[in-house]
Amino acid sequence: MADLFSKSASKPPKSAKPAAKAAAPKNSAARGEYTAKDIEVLEGLEPVRRRPGMYIGGSDEVAMHHLIAEILDNAMDEAVAGHASTIEVALGPDNNVTVRDNGRGMPIDPHPKFPKKSALEVIMTTLHAGGKFSDKVYQTSGGLHGVGASVVNALSDTLTVEVARDKTLWVQKFSRGLPKGKLTKEGPVNRRGTTVHFHPDAQIFGDKAQFRPATVYRMVRSKAYLFEGVRVRWSCDPSLLKGDDKTPAEDELHFENGLTDYLDYVLQGRKRLIPAFFSGKADLSDKEVGGRVEWAICWPDDEDGFVNSYCNTIPTPEGGTHEQGLKTALLRGLKGYAEMTNATKGLSNVTGDDVWGGACMMLSVFIKEPQFQGQTKDKLVSVSASKLVDTVVKDHFDHWLSGDVATANTLLETAVARASDRIRKKQDQDLSRKSATKKLRLPGKLTDCTRSNPIGTELFIVEGDSAGGSAKQARSRETQAVLPLRGKILNVASASDDKLRANQELQDLIEALGCGIRDNYSESKLRYEKIIIMTDADVDGAHIASLLMTFFYRETPQLIAEGHLYLALPPLYRLTQKGTSVYAMTDAHKEELLKTKFDGRGKVEVSRFKGLGEMPAAQLKETTMDPGKRTLLKVMLAGDDEKSAQRATAKLVEQLMGRKPEERFKFIQEHAKFADIDI
Repeated sequence: MADLFSKSASKPPKSAKPAAKAAAPKNSAARGEYTAKDIEVLEGLEPVRRRPGMYIGGSDEVAMHHLIAEILDNAMDEAVAGHASTIEVALGPDNNVTVRDNGRGMPIDPHPKFPKKSALEVIMTTLHAGGKFSDKVYQTSGGLHGVGASVVNALSDTLTVEVARDKTLWVQKFSRGLPKGKLTKEGPVNRRGTTVHFHPDAQIFGDKAQFRPATVYRMVRSKAYLFEGVRVRWSCDPSLLKGDDKTPAEDELHFENGLTDYLDYVLQGRKRLIPAFFSGKADLSDKEVGGRVEWAICWPDDEDGFVNSYCNTIPTPEGGTHEQGLKTALLRGLKGYAEMTNATKGLSNVTGDDVWGGACMMLSVFIKEPQFQGQTKDKLVSVSASKLVDTVVKDHFDHWLSGDVATANTLLETAVARASDRIRKKQDQDLSRKSATKKLRLPGKLTDCTRSNPIGTELFIVEGDSAGGSAKQARSRETQAVLPLRGKILNVASASDDKLRANQELQDLIEALGCGIRDNYSESKLRYEKIIIMTDADVDGAHIASLLMTFFYRETPQLIAEGHLYLALPPLYRLTQKGTSVYAMTDAHKEELLKTKFDGRGKVEVSRFKGLGEMPAAQLKETTMDPGKRTLLKVMLAGDDEKSAQRATAKLVEQLMGRKPEERFKFIQEHAKFADIDI
């Protein structure tokens, strides 16, 4: 290839005579030939140095952290196997790393296949050499291919291994995958285990690549959570922590409750939908697969969840069959509970994501001979893992749900609500796509205003065609629109989304508003500046107004927050004497007017309006619809701040308008003493 780009390959000098036939280039590649001479055979660890991405996912700073993971995984395998109880990880200056365990120590005797080399040297310099190809040494392990330690050696410019066995210390040094000398006996020592000290090669990762203490500390901490039987001692040179006040220079990590402790740590300060954790551990039933499964799950109230899964302490960020088994168990368990308790309403729409979508889940499995996708082991693909985890976890989930009915019901209600919301969003999106190709369709009962700009316009929502007729006559045609509704509308707080979509009255209202509902709401598409609920001044009218306010709060809360919703205040009485008329809003107001507005010398005619439909259009305009004379009540959320107002309103709406009648009964009992009832 050098010949192709050398100066000799440029144009010949002018003095040169053209050759009758060009001489054949000596290089076969330059001739376009492909022969045995072109076949390279990479020996030892040279393949790793040529293509590091194949083994650690790249050659950048992020991939460099995988070197620590490989050595740490070997130490964890010793701990999981029951031979080590302590692991030390030290991050020193200039990218130096030390990992030490108090396990059995690498074997240092001559290898049977390579009698001139120690087993330690074979492990560190040969791909696919290790003690994890069978279950004789490790029942379960994160290392599978015998490449971890040798890959780290290949990509380090210096690496030293210390082995303490039988109270004797052995040391061997390496550089870029090659031994710098034989394994040497250093003398007696009062400890045991393996220590690996290495420095990543700048030729591979570049001069500027640095280990990030925060990243390494999170890695170390996660390992301690995954196996409660190990203590991990962390230390970091203080000079590496400048500007990082969250990563400690020293720490000892030991978590007796394992995964549950991790969730407790992560969820600090976050409100939970269910206070209790669903957690546990169990042995897997299959003797060939062996091992065990551990899990911890919590449902936070904010539904900002995650799934962290591991196999033999190896993180599997892309999930895999073990994750699928856990998720299947949760879905089957919750549906089984619903069927057992006859709470199947809306259950058919529930999918797995409705159950675990907002949950924080930790899953750790320990199995023999796991199969991963690629050397970086980001995804577990062992087929048997899915069914095994599903079977074990579901059995525990069934007992957990049965033992806590309140928790089970909360989970079920949340899953059904999420399913309903998901379906509604999809239908709303489909409706939006269809509407984009159609002209605006307004409900037949709507009498619209003539002004096209929403500024200054008003929509009056009235009950019944009779009131609608009076309002249409009393309105200002340019700025006021009228939509009559038929009686009491659907209570959306206790009805399903299917009923809401099937209710023609509410669909007419949604179309008249034009702004969409819930996540599809857009103020810019709202067709009117003011939405005015105008109902009769009696108990039925108040009930209809409450139902409409519930609809707006549940379906278009932004409309209320933006100040678009109002209540009209029509009078209940008309008082007339000698051509003078005044209007009373309530019984108390009527009595006050009789005492203050009339001299008592003549008869006062008192007329009670049975409904807006019986009020003459002129009077309706004068009292309720004329912007210059009327009184409107603005609907707002009351509270010291936005969050407290939202919480208080949501609680009150659910209590008074929700699906649980016992909550309304409780409210009546608590507030009956404040009622002023005239029997």
